[in-house]
Amino acid sequence: MATKRATIQRLWMGGVLLVLAGGARGQVQIQPRMGEPLPGLTPSERARFFAGQAMFNTPLSTADGLGPIFNDKSCAACHGSPTIGGASTRTVTMFARTTPVFDDLAALGGPLLQSQALSEPCREFVPPEADLVFLRTTPICFGVGLVEAIDEQDLFYLEQFPPPGVSGIARLVQAIENPSGPPMVGKYGWKADLPTVMSWSAGPSRNEVGLTNRFLTQDSAPNGNTSLLSLCDTVADPEDGPDAFGFDRIDRFADFMSFLAPPPQTPRSGMTGEALFNAVGCASCHVPSFTTGAAASAALANQAIKPYGDYLLHDMGTLGDQFGNASLAPEMMTRALWGMSQREAFLHDGRATGGTFAQDVDSAIQHHDGEAALARAGYNAFSATDKGLLVGFLASLGRAEFDFENDNDVDEFDWFFLNYYGWFNGPAEAPGAPALTPDQDGAVADIDQDGDFDLRDWGYYQRAFTGQ
Repeated sequence: MATKRATIQRLWMGGVLLVLAGGARGQVQIQPRMGEPLPGLTPSERARFFAGQAMFNTPLSTADGLGPIFNDKSCAACHGSPTIGGASTRTVTMFARTTPVFDDLAALGGPLLQSQALSEPCREFVPPEADLVFLRTTPICFGVGLVEAIDEQDLFYLEQFPPPGVSGIARLVQAIENPSGPPMVGKYGWKADLPTVMSWSAGPSRNEVGLTNRFLTQDSAPNGNTSLLSLCDTVADPEDGPDAFGFDRIDRFADFMSFLAPPPQTPRSGMTGEALFNAVGCASCHVPSFTTGAAASAALANQAIKPYGDYLLHDMGTLGDQFGNASLAPEMMTRALWGMSQREAFLHDGRATGGTFAQDVDSAIQHHDGEAALARAGYNAFSATDKGLLVGFLASLGRAEFDFENDNDVDEFDWFFLNYYGWFNGPAEAPGAPALTPDQDGAVADIDQDGDFDLRDWGYYQRAFTGQ
């Protein structure tokens, strides 16, 4: 024992410590960071993930089918923060006419304004007929394959038996890839417009980069003027097609998104802020957890996930974007909160931005209305301390273990700060020392949540640092 203690001391004093995580108390699985693949993928699925990631990040050329109108040249151009598959502060412009009846102005190129064009004659503009113009932000793609695997019956249950004060709607929509099939519950988009990852791949491929595909075979005409297509579009439709392995680009995009790991949450449980979140009513719509149902991949099936969203539409009053007919106009799908610690803008139009994380969270809450008004009032009644605890909990959503800087990596700077602030207590907790609680900054390093950051946790830090 003395020899082992002396060896540990020499290694520690030399600045190098080799400790294997695990031991008699069992293993703790390090959570994947955002942008990494799901645990448990087969070798074939991992290969498809990385092939899809490369395609997601590859700009389209005109010869590939870019345009004639588009918002950017690659998926990652908008889905890039904090890494590929994430969000951004970029927004797209939407327009419609609301009177005398709602019209999405599809005949005039609506409802999405494509901001770029291959040539000037095809550049779009907001038509004068539009009396509703608003912005929408880019969503994250992390964990969306798991979201698709949520059993629809779980969402119907939330619709039929809602918590007091809220009334969610499971919106039935058609899958782009199966327009004649049975309607499915929409799980993506601010209005729950899309039910599957493939729909999310095929639709934005045509709408955001101009890539026609086997499901959407015709390019969007600039402001609905089909005569302009012959001037600006030189590639025959559909532009997408199989690669050497038989996968279309939209298949590659869907593979990447489907196999993305969900955002981490650190600490995983026990924060006072989450108890406050639940008590004030936030969890009525931002439902913490689901267990996925059947899925084609075993890595997606029967998985416990914590998205903090119910994927239902709710009447948000003045926060509603007013897009849709009278019944749909104020309704917005609950934004899943996982990953939010890495976002720089909140709400459907990104209006809550530009401040500190705490300031932007407060701004977002203050804009909540309709069914969320009661929870907003409860939050406003909190003391400054309780508001801070709630914000601290929200900052855990998307944070990886040992990532003290909260920048989606684990490096020597994280160790510097963890050590500088005295969170590491060496081989054993000092006698009589207070336990490290989930609300303290150092809890980011207490991976086994046993109240300290000791050598066992340090072993996991090494694994997180090296990626082994």
